[in-house]
Amino acid sequence: MEQRHGGLYDRGSADSYYGRPRNPHYFVGATYTSEKITDLTAEQIAEYNRGYDDNEANGDKKDWG
Repeated sequence: MEQRHGGLYDRGSADSYYGRPRNPHYFVGATYTSEKITDLTAEQIAEYNRGYDDNEANGDKKDWG
């Protein structure tokens, strides 16, 4: 499992943290400044979902207040 910034696990956990819906993707390099990849294999989607699910279980959410 690759946990680099902009990677699948990172993007899943970030989407959960910010209260965004699941949207499996990753960035080739730096987040938002490199190519966004959305055409994923089942294994890649599972890695994104692991990041999302781990953050959901942890309950770590952005406090917008």
